[in-house]
Amino acid sequence: MTRSGGDQGGASGRRYAPDSGAQPYYARAADDLAQRYESVTFEAVHEEILHLLPDVPVRAVDIGAGTGRDATALAALGHEVIAVEPVRQLRLVAQRLHADANVVWLEDSLPGLEGLDGEFGLILLSAVWMHLDEQERAAAMDRLVELLAPGGLLVISLRHGPPPADRRMFDVPADESAALARECGLSVLQVGRGQDQLGRNEIHWSELALRKGHA
Repeated sequence: MTRSGGDQGGASGRRYAPDSGAQPYYARAADDLAQRYESVTFEAVHEEILHLLPDVPVRAVDIGAGTGRDATALAALGHEVIAVEPVRQLRLVAQRLHADANVVWLEDSLPGLEGLDGEFGLILLSAVWMHLDEQERAAAMDRLVELLAPGGLLVISLRHGPPPADRRMFDVPADESAALARECGLSVLQVGRGQDQLGRNEIHWSELALRKGHA
């Protein structure tokens, strides 16, 4: 793994093959997406769960980190951040935009996350869960629980609305994901709901805050 400004295929050096259903879109649109993603702040997007974030520095991972907005914000709060992003073009944009951020960039993807090890006090999945089908979501939740430290916080944002035709996406109900989390032993602290920050009237969001046991 390397600091922002470098790149690597994982702890073993293995390269992870992109998901042909979604990742080619993000590779093609990386520069345009950067303008959209970076036009809104971490605080605006995650307003409803800010009060639940750890108030002391923890080891944190932003899975599907995109252009690095959220990972950079978490690092600025003092957390030790790994940003996981499988799309090389997005990682390059992120490392350019946030060259000074104290973030480790890793090429990896759900549901396996084979390049991650150890435990994390905070795991963030922002606008990622909708790319996984039902079987992949079950496997991913199991893996996330493995990676989450006792007392740790898992935050998952869910996109609701018509899936686009140009990439693989599912409209996953919040209650379905909350039930899956409970089956895996997590407590549901909050299910927040909000409008789309990019002004798309047909899109709205849910954000699940989940806890693993007690510290």
